[in-house]
Amino acid sequence: MKPEKEILHNNILKEHENNNKDLIFDKDGIQKTMKLRHYLGDGVGQVALNSITGLIGMLTYFYTDKVGIAAATVGTIMLLTKIINAFTDLIMGKIVDSTKSKYGKARPWLLWTSIPTLIAIVSLFTIPADGSSTIKSIYAFITITFASAIVYTAIAIPYGSLMAMRTTSSEERGKIGITRSVFGYIIGMVVSILLIPITNMLGGDQKAWIIVAVVLGVFSCISLFLSFISSPEENKGIQKIEDDANIPFMESLKLLFKNKYWVIMLFVMLQINIMYALNQSTGIYYTKYILGNENLIGVMGAVGLIPVFLGFIAVGPMIKKFGLTKTARIGLLLGAIAALLRCFMPYSFTAALVLGGITTFATIPLMAIGGVLVNNTVEYGEWQSGKRLVGMVNSANSFGVKIGNGLGIALIGWVLAFGNYNGTLANQPDSAITSILVLTVYLPVILFISCYLLLRKYDLDDKYPEIVKELNDRGTIM
Repeated sequence: MKPEKEILHNNILKEHENNNKDLIFDKDGIQKTMKLRHYLGDGVGQVALNSITGLIGMLTYFYTDKVGIAAATVGTIMLLTKIINAFTDLIMGKIVDSTKSKYGKARPWLLWTSIPTLIAIVSLFTIPADGSSTIKSIYAFITITFASAIVYTAIAIPYGSLMAMRTTSSEERGKIGITRSVFGYIIGMVVSILLIPITNMLGGDQKAWIIVAVVLGVFSCISLFLSFISSPEENKGIQKIEDDANIPFMESLKLLFKNKYWVIMLFVMLQINIMYALNQSTGIYYTKYILGNENLIGVMGAVGLIPVFLGFIAVGPMIKKFGLTKTARIGLLLGAIAALLRCFMPYSFTAALVLGGITTFATIPLMAIGGVLVNNTVEYGEWQSGKRLVGMVNSANSFGVKIGNGLGIALIGWVLAFGNYNGTLANQPDSAITSILVLTVYLPVILFISCYLLLRKYDLDDKYPEIVKELNDRGTIM
């Protein structure tokens, strides 16, 4: 029966190729499930995630310069919350695999977290500014933990899992990744470029930040609802997840760490998100103290849209020509070269625009397909162990995003504190200037090179079609 099945499958593929149609199977012979409305509806869910991470990324500046919390304290708070995240991510992965509802396993979480997302975003900025240092620190710790370790986790892992539950096609997963990245980058750029000018326009005080948070919170709530109504779980592999839902938690963890590609992506996502956090949160320090004008962050951000736009145009054709992983490696190598050149011109505004633009372009491929590379390890893990752990696998993506983001933000606080940075001073000491340059110019070089070397070990692309074919023959996915 197996040869007859293969012959029939190949004949169907040949017929569609001859008719120049690509509506049912992708180039690897894997069945498609997605339409345009599904991509758009799925992508808009990224607005909530990037609103939370973008605003948390700006909290260091808000806390140090607006409500007077010491930079080292902020850095420590950020790290502690991310340590908590390390556990809630893995727990949430298990919860997703065990969820049972009429809407599916991952999809209902987009609905259930919509209102908590609004509450979490606004609460970040309602810190009692007149309270003691202890009160402010405790409030910051509680609200950041709620926003990142609870709400963000309850969105990110189900949302990431939807990619594997919607389709097994790498081609469709790649398009999902690109669409999500476009939506996410748009809201991320809105936060990084417009937050300071808008809050300054509204008075620059805590009330101004709260107003902006309310607006972003409402948009995030709506985006999750829209994503919920447009994301049916259609992959028949869901039944396999159902069958594997009772695997003990510790056994699931052991299976994850036996999946070498999952481990690679765990460390890649961690490091690339340290870089994202640095890029998103240190620009204000660079423009204010290195270039002497904090409003230049808007100019740099606006110019920075050009490489972003070009990156999203290029990433699709690059994936088609080079494949998923090689596209990401090309971007990282380009970023490493540009970042290294910038080290020789750290005070140059032109270098910041041009070479900084190239490094921005270089991060787009991994931003677009990082989640795809994570989700492709689902099938590898199932092929390796016979267990399909979609939620647990996606904990790598969320774990890397949040731990990396948290470490990045913590590094900002610690390095600034080491350099004797004081947010109340108009002119910083030389040591503080050096610490800002370390964060904005020198550290990205190391991160680019490290991620590139890790992805040199990720060779799943060539194996993936055959793995999916074998799983189909086993009857575990369709």
